[in-house]
Amino acid sequence: MYYDVILSGFGGQGILLIGDILAQAAMMEDRHVTWMPAYGVEMRGGAANCTVVISSETIGSPLTDRPCGLVSMSKPSLLKFQDKIKKDGLLVVNTSFVEEDLITRDDLETICLPASELAFQAVGQHKMANMVVLGAFLAASNVVDCKTVETALESLFQEEKQKLIPPMIQALHCGINYREKQEV
Repeated sequence: MYYDVILSGFGGQGILLIGDILAQAAMMEDRHVTWMPAYGVEMRGGAANCTVVISSETIGSPLTDRPCGLVSMSKPSLLKFQDKIKKDGLLVVNTSFVEEDLITRDDLETICLPASELAFQAVGQHKMANMVVLGAFLAASNVVDCKTVETALESLFQEEKQKLIPPMIQALHCGINYREKQEV
């Protein structure tokens, strides 16, 4: 098993966090993992992305030229990375910030979802959009189990931040449910 994904958007959208959550969950499932963040110098609003590689075997490099998947939370990230996804790969796009007509690939499994609006409907917080797209990504890729992601959340957040976990899990399931409804 080998899966690599680029998670991308603006700083402040929780891109690096969902990459970290994904990496933690994969490690909990006894997989080999690399997590490589990259971000601009701006505190918020600059480019942010991370590459997560998950494998059942030792990983030679954290870099990827042709990832299996892309999660895009911003227009610049879609424009920068969509041509790199390998044929028949997975593209998850937050249409709250990205117009669907900017998607130029028809050889990908594409999930377009208004993640910010869905997060607000699910938990009353737009900032949980990252968890919504992570849920949709998990539902489509099956790269790690959702229950493992929930366990990873508990291990990543310190005691004083434990109150964040229930809405994060709710937003995660919102994305999973959105994806599952698309399949019908």
